[in-house]
Amino acid sequence: MSDSAADPSFETNPLAPSDHLRQRQLISRISGGIQTAAALLAVGILGTVVWSVFSRGVSVLSLGFLTSDLPTGIAPAIVGTAVLIAIATVIAMPLGILIALYETEFAGTRSGRALRLVLDVMNGIPTIITGLFVFGLLVVGHHQSGFAGAFALSIVMLPLIARAAQEVLATVPPSLREAADALGVSHWRTVVGVVLPSARSGILTAVVLAVARAAGETAPLILVTSLYADSVSVNPFSSPALANIPMYIFRASESDDRLGFARAWGAGFVLLSFILIVSLAARALERRSSSLR
Repeated sequence: MSDSAADPSFETNPLAPSDHLRQRQLISRISGGIQTAAALLAVGILGTVVWSVFSRGVSVLSLGFLTSDLPTGIAPAIVGTAVLIAIATVIAMPLGILIALYETEFAGTRSGRALRLVLDVMNGIPTIITGLFVFGLLVVGHHQSGFAGAFALSIVMLPLIARAAQEVLATVPPSLREAADALGVSHWRTVVGVVLPSARSGILTAVVLAVARAAGETAPLILVTSLYADSVSVNPFSSPALANIPMYIFRASESDDRLGFARAWGAGFVLLSFILIVSLAARALERRSSSLR
């Protein structure tokens, strides 16, 4: 005879929750509440940081602050940051995508595992070490330059793009590759004509997130672009180097000018706004990529 038949309460109320079920429901509610509280805490911290930066820099935020030369404005720093990020992206994006393609489409098990390990180690290297490496490679015996800063940022971006692109390429349905193979299409044509277009939105999202990460890096720039021009320039090989927002924040906060801290906070809010906008754009691209898949 089954336990349900032997239990009289089962016949009168067969859907009544057991003590074990009540316990699981309680644990589920507690876990959900903790997760919600953690999410709200993260949002609150972000809001506090944004408001703190804005409130301290609002006194200098104006159109003139964004369009004037240093030190009263940050126009050269905005232009210089854009140039550095653009050059770093041009260097890191194709290399990162090629590395991801090799790992997912051509590498064997051992070589693929070794390549992932190398990328993870690169991603974990402190950026100040990256700055020291680029300083010894491009600055010693030459001079500080925007290109040296862009090269350092590209090293920061490379493992981020490669690892994220690997994850995106792994989500491409195997049926697409099998269909191309059934039609007699060569492997490299399948990669170029089928795999890459299917993962295009996800790879672009990875690049945008890497740009957001590199835009706020300061440690490598301190070593290779600490001597920068006070006027707008787009020449990455000029000396002094291109101005950039992270270095401007560092120097303004250390200056004797009574408005230095306010200008540093104002530049910090501009940089923070850029990172937030880029991150939101990346999330939008990620949702679009998910909907297309």
